[in-house]
Amino acid sequence: MSEASTPTPQEDERIKETSALRQALIRPELGGIVGTIAVFTFFLLTAFNSGMFNAAGVLNWSTVSAQFMIIAVGACLLMIAGEFDLSVGSMIGFSGMSIALLSVTFSWPVWLAIIVTFAVCIAIGALNGFIVVRTGLPSFIVTLAFLFILRGFTIYLPQTLERKTIIGGVSDVAQGDWLAGLFGGKILGGLFTWMGNAGLIGVFERGTRAGDPVVDGIPMLIVWAIVLVIFGHVLLTKTKFGNWIFAAGGDAQAARYAGVPVNRVKILMFMFTAFCATVFATCQVMEFGSAGADRGLLKEFEAIIAVVIGGALLTGGYGSVLGAALGALIFGVVQQGLFFAGVESSLFRVFLGVILLFAVILNTYIRRLITGER
Repeated sequence: MSEASTPTPQEDERIKETSALRQALIRPELGGIVGTIAVFTFFLLTAFNSGMFNAAGVLNWSTVSAQFMIIAVGACLLMIAGEFDLSVGSMIGFSGMSIALLSVTFSWPVWLAIIVTFAVCIAIGALNGFIVVRTGLPSFIVTLAFLFILRGFTIYLPQTLERKTIIGGVSDVAQGDWLAGLFGGKILGGLFTWMGNAGLIGVFERGTRAGDPVVDGIPMLIVWAIVLVIFGHVLLTKTKFGNWIFAAGGDAQAARYAGVPVNRVKILMFMFTAFCATVFATCQVMEFGSAGADRGLLKEFEAIIAVVIGGALLTGGYGSVLGAALGALIFGVVQQGLFFAGVESSLFRVFLGVILLFAVILNTYIRRLITGER
């Protein structure tokens, strides 16, 4: 065949070039990245000399951010799948109280109390999901009901068994427990001791801990946050199941036609959200050595706000675990940074409202860019 007769490939007029700027704008992490840069810039200018960015200060806001990250990962994946879980805060209180009662009141080994609590809470998450997919009720309503049910049990059980709503003594019974250390211990203690001896970080100058580094290790809470963020990101972006999560939240009926097991995906995401809440509660119980009936209040809303700041759409089908992690980082930095900057701490709630409104407006604009709506 001659060169002149060779058909020339024609561009499909349906395919439009996407500019680099537009590609950047539709990234779900954009809001989280912009917010993180703005927050760190603000506190570097206003609180740099206050100790916020020395070793102890970094550990302080990193620990708070890690708390938000753990529950934000589960909330993010569930929201991308098109559902909400308003029982997360009550699940935190319930699971923490379960561990304390089983280990202290009933004298179970701590490892067994933790395993049984995880099993019960994940089963409750599965029940949430099952009710949602079988009845077609909004997950908002179903999980709101469980918010009250779990909080009621969290208050009723310790009052009935111990005549109080705070159960202490967990640290004593957890001594030497192999599983408790995975939630309440620290790692890299030797590294920080070396850094203290080398003058790279501060050390205590007086008292019984004179010469010890001000930071003696990385809490397992932070380790769990990092592990869950990595797991969630890989699951969402590198696996077929991650595609199913996006499909289930984007257009559930179309996903079913394409063979996606939408109901199973949603139930598993409810279970994973319950798992993350229980991880948070277990780390909290091991850190404080006690469980309280008021633990976890409003955490469900803080998790949702972190996810929205991170770029997830409230309508589902779009979002990023890394964005949610950045949203959680913003939470932790601001909550502690206001103290270091000498700003009234009650303004933290004002900040949450402002940044939530900004994030929703930005995400709505991004959705319109994606869909071509006006």
